[in-house]
Amino acid sequence: MKQHAVAPTGGHSQERTALLRISLLALAVTLVVELLNHKVFTAGPDSFFRFMAENPLAFLVDVWIVLLTLVPAIFLRRRFFYATLLTALWVVGGAVNGFILLNRMTPFTVADFTVLNTGLDTLPNYLSTKYIVLLAVAAAGLVLGLALLLWKGPRNALPRRRRMFSGILSALIVFGALCGTWTLAFRLDQLSTIFSNLAVAYEEYGFSYCFLQTWLNKGIALPAGYGAQAIADVEKTVGRDFVDPTQSQTDVNVVYVQLESFVDPAEISGLELSEDAVPTWTALTAKYSSGYLTVPVVGAGTANTECEVLTGMSTRFFGPGEYPYQTRLKDRTVESVAFDLKENGYATHAIHNHRATFYSRNQVYANLGFDDFTSLEYMPRVELTPKNWAKDSVLTGQIVKALDVTPDQPDLVFTVSVQGHGKYPTEPVLEDPAVTVTACPDEDYRYAIEYYVNQIREMDQFVAELTAALSQREEKTVLVLYGDHLPSLGLEHQDMKSGTLYRTGYVVWNNFGMEKQDEDLSSFQLSAVVMGRLGISTGFVNRFHQSCREESMYRWDLRLLQYDMLYGQKYLYGGQTPYAATQMQMGVAPIVLEGLSQRGDVWYLSGENFTPYCKVTVKGKLLDTIYLSPWLLQVTEDPGTEDAGDLFISVVDKHREILSDTE
Repeated sequence: MKQHAVAPTGGHSQERTALLRISLLALAVTLVVELLNHKVFTAGPDSFFRFMAENPLAFLVDVWIVLLTLVPAIFLRRRFFYATLLTALWVVGGAVNGFILLNRMTPFTVADFTVLNTGLDTLPNYLSTKYIVLLAVAAAGLVLGLALLLWKGPRNALPRRRRMFSGILSALIVFGALCGTWTLAFRLDQLSTIFSNLAVAYEEYGFSYCFLQTWLNKGIALPAGYGAQAIADVEKTVGRDFVDPTQSQTDVNVVYVQLESFVDPAEISGLELSEDAVPTWTALTAKYSSGYLTVPVVGAGTANTECEVLTGMSTRFFGPGEYPYQTRLKDRTVESVAFDLKENGYATHAIHNHRATFYSRNQVYANLGFDDFTSLEYMPRVELTPKNWAKDSVLTGQIVKALDVTPDQPDLVFTVSVQGHGKYPTEPVLEDPAVTVTACPDEDYRYAIEYYVNQIREMDQFVAELTAALSQREEKTVLVLYGDHLPSLGLEHQDMKSGTLYRTGYVVWNNFGMEKQDEDLSSFQLSAVVMGRLGISTGFVNRFHQSCREESMYRWDLRLLQYDMLYGQKYLYGGQTPYAATQMQMGVAPIVLEGLSQRGDVWYLSGENFTPYCKVTVKGKLLDTIYLSPWLLQVTEDPGTEDAGDLFISVVDKHREILSDTE
């Protein structure tokens, strides 16, 4: 049947009221999005009412932003379809933000699109299969409805010239209103571009404005006065003789373990447990150097704490919610503790008991100077938590293996754990928990906290096993343990004895009698302090932190250095970075295929370092492969050869991306 356009009636009354209708739609959309942003349906309306009362201009800016995206509907013949499409996108974005805020303490940002695959991959850890199916059905229904609306929906019959005139005029009016309100809101301190706390910024300024900032505000802004002279002035402040190079201890293994969501439960006010969940941590902090560690994120954002520890850079100088791993370090090198120690003869290893591609570590680690990277795909079958995260007990053997593979070199082993990861269930899932909660600051989170403390109890046991294993080695070793961020357990600043949600803890264990020196640090200072204790001053950023922490311009100079190294002219290095990406090997030890044998209709492949992610490959085809042990694989389809030399082993992640092969 022929599609008829809808003709305007009543002296073009539809056209005259189009902007008003779209404005009311923008207001309604913004209200829905902000109700979700302030968790009104789960936490009550207090936060929303406070936002409306204290920052009304910020709310109005949010309305104008939404309206500006809807205004193009006036230009188009399929006005109703476009308005419906944009409304759906805003509401879905608001719903995603609301869901994320229920499960972590960092809101939805543009940076989350860079880790979208991983987010979808971990969705079963947060939602049951039933809800995932319902979401999929709803998404399919929405797409189908939009497709039908595009095909059969009403069309505007006004002449193109009239639509263009009305659209341009409307856009100018809305843009002018946005600029005026934006300017006034800044003058009255109801808006800001500085987000010291992303979650608080979303509460104070609204979803639309903050989400827009996470898109537009990326990288490090050009610092005032940046130039060759400014960098030369920073160089002058860095001492050259504060560390005696003859006292450098470059024969000491340096092992880092970044503990996922780890914090001593004793730091949570009002929380009482049946027993100390982290007795090893308690004992270590009493005997070895320790203190608070100020980290850049809370509830999520592991990669940013990791980035700070490895590079000595502050991620707060980047855009709000930005992950430098995703935006800058995937395609360029920068000074890191790995590069600094490589200059002193160290072998450098990275280990993570989760997917290699998470936060693009399989690309970034080469740019940070690592010789090899052992991810989950290169580990034997691991035990999982009830929420399907790999348990950290597997890491002890992997760390020891990394130390063993280079017997003639000192080693840097940088390890990232995952067991403490949320979501933490709000219903009982542990049949007989070793540690029980006897009192907690929020009864709604009782079971979530109980689950959490039992996971970190096992992480604490892993730390005990690791320190025992390292103690038995004859090599001198420093072990740096720290939490990457607080868990997402509905905690507020006042719930923490430290007074903030941005402090975890660290401890520096050693087996050769280093003096205990307690101090509170920021995560970007941690490596420089550890290197300083060993008398290692290699690397300019390392020396800068070691010598300039008490300088009045310390943080400003750090920003200058970061801009120069990543965005500027590299005056610090004479115009060209001295660091080259490594030819990083996946897995600390190579996978070796040694033999092929047949028994009936089954083929067996023998070798070394096989994992559950290994697939037998012949002429580019992946064969169905069953992992039996680190030295045996099984194939049930004819490989077409009796010579093991014709076959290869590929390591394939769960998204069928080939991480490496033996070719």
